[in-house]
Amino acid sequence: MVFLPPPPAAARALYLSGAALFFALAALGVALPGLPTTPFLLLTSWCLVRSSPRLHARLRRSPVFGPLLVDWETRRGVRLHVKVTALLMMTAAAAVAVFASDVPTWARLAIAVLAATGAFVVLRLRVLRD
Repeated sequence: MVFLPPPPAAARALYLSGAALFFALAALGVALPGLPTTPFLLLTSWCLVRSSPRLHARLRRSPVFGPLLVDWETRRGVRLHVKVTALLMMTAAAAVAVFASDVPTWARLAIAVLAATGAFVVLRLRVLRD
């Protein structure tokens, strides 16, 4: 079986759809423990580079995601305040979900495991020193 690349218009539509999905997941990752923002933001950027340079430039200018994306693209790391903020937000969200909500025990365990996984990923990111 021979794989043929999709026509340019179809490929562009697929990349734009992927960018929209990954951007939504990145935005959710800002507030939800265990859902990492950075990988989804990088996937968004990857899709936009291939489909819409204009939207990619706009993402890079975003006051929320732009600095993180530019740091990663140019220096392959994150700033210390980004790492600390991510860890604090994940810890706070997980603590509220585990201790201050009425969810089943299995859900509490799942939240704790997902938050720990997210924290592990964040802790492994290289810290940029200016």
